[in-house]
Amino acid sequence: MGYTCIEKIIMKNLGQNHVRPNDIVTVNVDRVMIHDIFVPFVADKFEEMGFEKIWDPEKVVLIYDHLVPTSRVEDVRHFQIGDAFAAKYGIKNVHRGDGICHQLMPEADYVKPGDVVFGTDSHTTTYGSIGAFSSGVGYTEMAAILGTGQLWVKVPETIRVTIDGKLPAGVMSKDVILRLIGDLGADGANYKALEFAGSAVDSMSIASRMTIANMSVEAGAKAGLFAPDEKVAEYCGVSIEEIPDISADENAKYAKEIRYKAEELVPVVACPSSVDKIKPVTEVEGTPIDQVFIGSCTNGRLEDLEIAAKILEGKKVADYVKLIVTPASREVYRQASEAGILETLIKAGAIVTHPGCGLCCGRSGGILSEGERVVATNNRNFLGRMGPSSVEIYLSSPAVAAASAVSGRIALPAL
Repeated sequence: MGYTCIEKIIMKNLGQNHVRPNDIVTVNVDRVMIHDIFVPFVADKFEEMGFEKIWDPEKVVLIYDHLVPTSRVEDVRHFQIGDAFAAKYGIKNVHRGDGICHQLMPEADYVKPGDVVFGTDSHTTTYGSIGAFSSGVGYTEMAAILGTGQLWVKVPETIRVTIDGKLPAGVMSKDVILRLIGDLGADGANYKALEFAGSAVDSMSIASRMTIANMSVEAGAKAGLFAPDEKVAEYCGVSIEEIPDISADENAKYAKEIRYKAEELVPVVACPSSVDKIKPVTEVEGTPIDQVFIGSCTNGRLEDLEIAAKILEGKKVADYVKLIVTPASREVYRQASEAGILETLIKAGAIVTHPGCGLCCGRSGGILSEGERVVATNNRNFLGRMGPSSVEIYLSSPAVAAASAVSGRIALPAL
């Protein structure tokens, strides 16, 4: 019997030649990420556990992104505690307002294919796009990792998702993952690894794969994995020969296999207020909106801003509609500026903000008012996520979001 991607990563990490789903193993952690919201809780728990030093400060990354800029007086406390913790225990990898954690970790070369990575955020699954086993943990687990460099996990079962063919114009990877979440349900992949393959997947950019890996957790997945290829090697600045072989064996055993024909996929939205409440855009087309948000760790990358600019070029955002665009990092911001993308967006009437998580997590940068409706490219549409519980959040691709901003209503992109 062969092995899946997640099984091969864990075997490599353990130096073993055999594991099976549901085995309990203790992995050696290659990197951890702590963001500003959680750092006070991690610091308190770390010292409560009696640790006096971090197992390897070089493997720890502290990122201020959710609370930048501050929107409440008490937010400053998180920065003060974070800076004090970093100084006390020798953490040098600290990013203040450089961008969203899940963009920065692969962008700044903190994660490599085959790594085992944990972060204090559920969307840490994003790094599976380059072949890492990455997953979110709570502050107690993070404190334990900081002290020991290890964490016990259960080897996940794997659901293999094969997408063959060519995606139609106007269909993005966001539509793919939303469709999958709708088919699986919000708990359909609980503590399982989603493994993506097929010719449509092979043709996707790393940014598109990040979108899919990012939202794998919305079906309950422990990881969302893509086997590394030449695109991953180029992104990571290594040769393909330097990347460990973690591709699934042909005779690997899966809990379930799902297949899609790319040509049959259409633009979709997740309707309020559940990520698995998926409908084709054609079924909700014409629904009036008050705001559009393009950004987040799901869809704030260069290709996302580029497709939005393509749709908005020469057009104007509809009257009484706010379009807020948040690049995922300073580097994405710089690239979009140099390419003229930001200029196109601004001319169309977009409000371009600093890189960060604010609006997605209900903090700064465009919180909505009672009864308003937003089309957003982020990953969650729960009640109260982006304002009062009366706010209706429709999750979409950047293409649908941009088309909707022009129309003032939920709309299909014309590409």
